[in-house]
Amino acid sequence: MHLDRIDISILTEIQQDSSLTNQELSDRVGLSPSPCLRRMKALEESGIIDRRVTLLNQRKLGLTLTAFIQISMDRHTPDRFEVFETLMTSYPEVKSVSLVTGQSADYLVEVVVEDMDKYQEFLLGRLTRIEGVTGVHSSFLLRKIMNRTALPLTHLVQTINK
Repeated sequence: MHLDRIDISILTEIQQDSSLTNQELSDRVGLSPSPCLRRMKALEESGIIDRRVTLLNQRKLGLTLTAFIQISMDRHTPDRFEVFETLMTSYPEVKSVSLVTGQSADYLVEVVVEDMDKYQEFLLGRLTRIEGVTGVHSSFLLRKIMNRTALPLTHLVQTINK
């Protein structure tokens, strides 16, 4: 899908507030409501808009411990990775899982739980019991400096200006 300035404006606005009504969004991007709605549907159908979510305050919900876990696997085979990844996606405490390179670990996993006791339950009761997990190195979040959810779109604007 070819994006123009209006599409980029729509994407910028909804990354900041996905609860905008179509009327509010159309006012912000300088379109009438019908064309704005058509563009939104096209962005969704093309897969550029993956989904819309509501961000919750984890601290206010009692989720005060965030762990970043580096996980090493014994074998680098598709079946071993598939089992691990399927299990990770089934655990509600797991916020993100990334297969990484350039480290001694194979995966970087972000886990959000209530406290250290819950983390220990997750670590010993689930994570270390997964077949193939040979190494676990945990780091804990002390303070979140920034948590940006919006993707940078400046490269798209630069492409249009060329």
